[in-house]
Amino acid sequence: MNNPFQSPAFSMTALTAAINILPNQFGKLDQINLMPARPVRFRQIAVEERNGVLNLLPTLPVGAPGTVGKRGRRSLRSFIIPHIPHDDVVLPEEVQGLRAFGSETDTETIANVMAEHLQSMRNKHAITLEHLRMGALKGVILDADGSVLYNLFDEFGIEPKEFNFALNNEKTDVKKKCLDLKRYLELNLKGEYMTGVRVLVSPEFFDLLTAHPNVVKAYQWYQESLALRADQRTGFTFAGVTFEEYLGQASDVDGNVRKFIASGEGHAFPEGTVDTFATYFAPADFNETVNTLGQPLYAKQEPREFGRGTDLHTQSNPLPMCHRPGLLVKLLAS
Repeated sequence: MNNPFQSPAFSMTALTAAINILPNQFGKLDQINLMPARPVRFRQIAVEERNGVLNLLPTLPVGAPGTVGKRGRRSLRSFIIPHIPHDDVVLPEEVQGLRAFGSETDTETIANVMAEHLQSMRNKHAITLEHLRMGALKGVILDADGSVLYNLFDEFGIEPKEFNFALNNEKTDVKKKCLDLKRYLELNLKGEYMTGVRVLVSPEFFDLLTAHPNVVKAYQWYQESLALRADQRTGFTFAGVTFEEYLGQASDVDGNVRKFIASGEGHAFPEGTVDTFATYFAPADFNETVNTLGQPLYAKQEPREFGRGTDLHTQSNPLPMCHRPGLLVKLLAS
């Protein structure tokens, strides 16, 4: 009997297209498109930094020679794109009884079984990518076991910045804290521009912020206590800064649940930038994908020995990147 998985519907190209079409059930950073995909042809990227020099020009007598322009320093940093493979298997029991001689729907039914496996595998890749992107947003990209893949602050020689909002103090001027945060980001754009400031915060930070007397008082005057009646967790804007509760978490390789944002903390970043954030995708290590532009996910299948099932292989080769770590700010509730 012919192997139904030898159909063109289960080729590497078809499976790769299918897994990239499946809905993504995880990923706040993917929803807001903070780190858009950038496919590359190689497994290593180089980030070039050019420090522009901006200085005041002195007045000189008429006829005097002009001042000479100074060139900014350039530096190049290389990053290896992580390789994340994942395997599964479709056993004969899962398709037992689905194939019938002369049937015109057996391939479609087997495709449904395949889609269930691909969806499960995609979900694991999706939460892994969210974890990596959240690490890039915090400036420290971590592997699944908690080890550091890249510390962007160390790579770019930048000191991490923290703002203590002191929300446990009733007299804290929260508006002033927000304005100081915006001023800091505006001064560190360095050639970029932004449309707004967003902060992803832990539930503990969000509760302290929305219950702070100065915040409640300001909203009582401005929105007639709307903030007291509505659920603002999907976006609470105060003094031009949008705070959003973030509940992202996942289990590590040992089964321990790890929160992507620690209790009482928040992470601020600019929105609407042109070239500050990106996610680089390298091609898979298949013969068919050599020197091609990388896809977010790849999938491939191969029959097991003696025909005892079909192995599924998926992989992703992503590297989320913040090209300006100086724009990453950590907030503390107290």
